[in-house]
Amino acid sequence: MVVDRIFSGIQPTGTPHLGNYLGAIQNWVNLQEEYSSVLYSIMDMHSLTMPKEPAVLRQNILDTTAAILACGIDPKKCFLFRQSLVPEHAELAWILGCLTNVPRLLRLPQWKMKRASQNSEGTVGLLTYPVLQAADILLYKSTHVPVGEDQVLHLELAQDIAQHFNKKYGEFFPVPKAILSTTKKIKSLRDPAVKMSKSDPQKLATVNIADSPDEIVLKFRKAVTDFTSEVTYDPAARPGVSNLVSIHAAVTGLSMKEVLHQATGLDTAHYKMVVAESVIQKFAPIRNEIKKLQEDKSHLIKILEDGAEKAKELAAPIYQEIRRLVGFQ
Repeated sequence: MVVDRIFSGIQPTGTPHLGNYLGAIQNWVNLQEEYSSVLYSIMDMHSLTMPKEPAVLRQNILDTTAAILACGIDPKKCFLFRQSLVPEHAELAWILGCLTNVPRLLRLPQWKMKRASQNSEGTVGLLTYPVLQAADILLYKSTHVPVGEDQVLHLELAQDIAQHFNKKYGEFFPVPKAILSTTKKIKSLRDPAVKMSKSDPQKLATVNIADSPDEIVLKFRKAVTDFTSEVTYDPAARPGVSNLVSIHAAVTGLSMKEVLHQATGLDTAHYKMVVAESVIQKFAPIRNEIKKLQEDKSHLIKILEDGAEKAKELAAPIYQEIRRLVGFQ
């Protein structure tokens, strides 16, 4: 019998930003209420695809954990765990990698994009991490995966790998379905042509959920718009202002129509402050909770270890059957 099961993960980059929250974490909080079997993983193995200092990675894992707990993720309603504490992820990735063609991985846009930041060389880990993503999902026989637009191709790879495995060894994996985020992609405040990113060298481009009210006001005040003062929504012609409207709608839960109605008569300079205030109000309780949680590292570590034990328990019989199917036992 197939159980509806959610799997999703987040890379430990420290405290998440506004785009992470609206595009993924907010959705995770809702999904843990709707589904009875939900797994959320801190993807520390994936984070090694880009160079990291060990001390920074350790701290980022704890900061990311504190942030998603503060946002409303409840370990009683989901398994929250660190990917590297469940070694079957890597073992299954090897098996699935032996069913995956290299040309398929070379065509994925993330490889082309991130390789450019590694002096056009690119590591084996960077090339094959989509196979590890497939293993993350399939190890638990997950049926649904919440994804943003930029991860759809990676989920399609996981679907194809599942079907390839089933064809070779008999029906085993459910083919996971996408749960697409309904939030518009949040763009950089300094360049609305690109998405908001933690790695953006422009400090004013990205709003982090633990930013102080003064920092949030400054970033929105400096947000790139255009020379038309009226507030309208037209992503093609007015990407900067449209990004502000998207953010305003997402943090308040209002429709685009309602947000635009509220902005009637405001020029963009005043509207920026309205959006900044909405973001400040949304994040104030989360920011306070993050600070509280960061003070107790052992509590955060225990949550991730307890979650990993539950994840291992769920994965063990599935992985044993995979070992039998491929001929390891």
